[in-house]
Amino acid sequence: MSEVVDAVRELLPVLRERAQETEDLRKVPAESIEALQRTGFFRILQPARHGGHEADPLDFYRSVRLISSACGSTGWVSSVLGCHPWQLGLFPAQAQQDVWGEDQDTRISSSYAPMGRATPVDGGFRFSGRWSFSSGCDHASWVFLGGLVLGDDGNPVDFRTFLLPISDYKIEDVWDTVGLRGTGSNDILVDDVFVPEYRTLSFMDTGKCVCPGQEVNTGPLYKLPFASVFSYSIAAPVVGMATGAYESHVSYMQERVRASYGNKAAEDPYSQVRVAEAASDIDAAWLQLEHNIGTAYKHVVAGEKVPFDLRMRIRRDQVKATSRAIGAVDRLFENSGGKALNAGTPIQRFWRDAHAGRVHAINDPERALAMYGKAELGLKVQDAWL
Repeated sequence: MSEVVDAVRELLPVLRERAQETEDLRKVPAESIEALQRTGFFRILQPARHGGHEADPLDFYRSVRLISSACGSTGWVSSVLGCHPWQLGLFPAQAQQDVWGEDQDTRISSSYAPMGRATPVDGGFRFSGRWSFSSGCDHASWVFLGGLVLGDDGNPVDFRTFLLPISDYKIEDVWDTVGLRGTGSNDILVDDVFVPEYRTLSFMDTGKCVCPGQEVNTGPLYKLPFASVFSYSIAAPVVGMATGAYESHVSYMQERVRASYGNKAAEDPYSQVRVAEAASDIDAAWLQLEHNIGTAYKHVVAGEKVPFDLRMRIRRDQVKATSRAIGAVDRLFENSGGKALNAGTPIQRFWRDAHAGRVHAINDPERALAMYGKAELGLKVQDAWL
C-alpha cells in the first residue's frame, strides 16, 4: 500500500494550493476528489471482492493525516468518505452489490445521528427524517443515515444505519460555517421511502463485531469494532490539521521579524519553547493513535477479538489526541502574531478547521473519558460508540 500513500503525498501541493478555493466553494472541488480517486485512496478499506485494497487501516489513517495537513476540509471529507467502504463491507452482500455492482468507485456520505424514524413493513421499513452534517454529500450517490426503528407502541426498539440511493433523498444546501467551510456538510431530507431490510445494519451487531457482511468479507479488517474505526476517522484529520498548522508555522517563523523587539522570531526562546511543546503534543497524539489501531489490527489478524480494555483505550486516546492537537494549534496560532489573523493565511484556516472538527459528537472528551474511568473503576459500560 506504500504506492497509494506515496501518490497521496505527491498530491499535497495541489491540495494545499486549492485550500482557499475549497473554502470559497464551501465544498471540496470535484478535481480534488477525482485526483484522490486516482491515487486509490478511497479503495484502501474497500473489500477486495469489490475491487478494493482491503489494506492495513494504518495506511488509511496515515493518508488522511497527509491530506488534512494540506487542507483541513479536504482531509475531513476524504476521511469520512474513505471510511464508508469499510462500513459497507459489514452490510449484507446484496447491499454491497447494489452500491458497487456497476461502479466500484461509487461513494457514500453519512449522518449517523438517529434523526430518522423507521416503521417495519413487509420486507423492510418505511423511513423518514432530516439529518445535518453529511460531509461530502455532493460527491456521493448513496448515504448512510441513522434511524430508530419503532415498535407497535411507537417506542424505539432498535437503532440502525440505513443505506439509501440518491434517488431516495434530497440534499439541502445549508452549510455556511466558520470552520471546515469546504466540507459541504449539508442536510439530507428523506420523505417516507421504502428501505429493504438488507440495506440496514443494527448498531447492536456492530457493537458485537458480528455483522452479515463478514460472511463474504472474511478478512480481519472487517472484524474491527465500528466505533474504533470510525472514531479514528474523525480524530486523524484533526491531528493532520495540527500537523499542517505546525509545518506552516515553522516555515513562517523562520522568516518572520518581530517588529516589537527587532529580532528574528526564530531567535525568540519563548517561541522556541512553544514550537517544541506543540511538536511534542502532535507526536504524542499520533503515536497513541498508531499504537492503538495497530494493536487492534494485530488481534484480528491473529483471529482474536479486540479486547474490551483496548476498545476503551482506543476511545480514550481518540479524544485525547483531538484535545492535544487542538492545544498545539492554539499554541502555534498564539505564537504567530497579528498577521495570523489575515484571511487566506494557512494558520488561521487550520485553527478554525481544527476547532470545527473538535465539536463533532464523537470528539466529546468528557463522555469518552468518563466511560473509560467507569470501566476502570469496575462499573458497567454500555455505549453505542464503544
